[in-house]
Amino acid sequence: MNSSDDTEGYLILRPEELRPFELLRLLFSGDIEKPRSIDSSETKEPSFRRRWLIFVSLALLKLLRFLSEPLALFGSALEFSLNFLSDNSFSAFFLRGEVVMPKTTSENYLSFIGHLDRRINLDKTKNREDGDLYYAALSIMSSKLAYENSARIKHVVENHWNMKYLGLNDYWNEYQEKETTQAFMMSTDQETTVVVAFRGTEPFNSEDWCSDFDITWYELPNIGRIHGGFMKALGLQNNCSWPKKPLPNPSRLSPLAYYSIRDSLKSLVAQNEHTKIVLTGHSLGGALAILFTAVLVIHDETELLKRIQGVYTYGQPRVGDSKFGEFMEKKLQENDIKYYRFVYNNDIVPRLPYDDKDLMFKHFGTCIYYDQHYQAKVLRDESDENYFSMWGITRLMSNAVLELKRSFTIVTEKGSEFKEGWLLKVARVLGIIVPGISNHTPQDYVNATRLSPPYVFEIHRDVSIT
Repeated sequence: MNSSDDTEGYLILRPEELRPFELLRLLFSGDIEKPRSIDSSETKEPSFRRRWLIFVSLALLKLLRFLSEPLALFGSALEFSLNFLSDNSFSAFFLRGEVVMPKTTSENYLSFIGHLDRRINLDKTKNREDGDLYYAALSIMSSKLAYENSARIKHVVENHWNMKYLGLNDYWNEYQEKETTQAFMMSTDQETTVVVAFRGTEPFNSEDWCSDFDITWYELPNIGRIHGGFMKALGLQNNCSWPKKPLPNPSRLSPLAYYSIRDSLKSLVAQNEHTKIVLTGHSLGGALAILFTAVLVIHDETELLKRIQGVYTYGQPRVGDSKFGEFMEKKLQENDIKYYRFVYNNDIVPRLPYDDKDLMFKHFGTCIYYDQHYQAKVLRDESDENYFSMWGITRLMSNAVLELKRSFTIVTEKGSEFKEGWLLKVARVLGIIVPGISNHTPQDYVNATRLSPPYVFEIHRDVSIT
């Protein structure tokens, strides 16, 4: 298959061009091509429901852009405070007056995600002979670690996991003209396994949340519609194409994610014919992991595709329409690539962008769904019936209450390694107020992989596992 040089269709939202009166006009006018904030190739008049979905997406994107700086400042202050409290004991600070000032680039400095779940050691009950069970447990820990700074990642990979750290990089976004994507790579000592972990949605990064709520899409010929924000984060060119080599751009200050990672992997597999590749990510990172695979398919990168051990994503949003899903299912099967999407309970992000006939975003691959008791079920798609209805929200709030209660009893039920700290308990309380948000933290995905039965990857779909 040749690289796509153009698109067959598109819907592009530009919240920076949005004027307040345009939102109201959008709801009551069928012509969505005239507002500067919307660019669409579609010619037929959209339904009111479709206009409503565009209205909601634009409003959220505008709000998130408006809150970008205060949200980032709040997040930085909160992270610094958490690290200050962690680095300074009560006796040293209050009795002896000794103060340790956290350094954001230190190997001891934790992100907000890192404070929610402070576990750093791999699951000692699993090894490479356990196959997907091992790779799933390794992948979620790698996905969680991807939120940390380079020094922290290097320290954990080398000193706790006894693996080789290959670097964390920031990657350029041609459309936003800044670095918006991060990923790190590591390998076993003999480089028989190379892991690429994409960083996910950072809690206080509005641009990441914009990518999740943006319903922009591009349609590639014979492939289908793909989420525009995620493709841009990977390195989509300014002319909406995926050439095999990136187009020259003198204003580009750092490499593009797809092209840089692809070339690094080519060098690594050329050195060892037995090297296998694991692609993973949590949240936005999961979307980037599977779309990275998709662009390899578009470029016919057979040598890399046949080396992929599997793609393991956690709390991943939808990335394309049903046509794209069918295309990828076929290509994954042809290249013998396993693709597992892990979804914990009521995690809201896998339900985004909203799935209906107007938006047409659909999941594909095998969904391994865990309920609040960490019981697994292999599905075609996660259960989201009436998710956004009044009854659905009531059910979500009820589940959130049960999860808060569980946080005080889980050590007794499951063991000390599942202990939840005060910060996660606060997040559980917030999960009652904003249902589905607390279910998105990596903590529950780590728990799920560690509590998975040995045969979770071997059972038939729609079969519960106890």
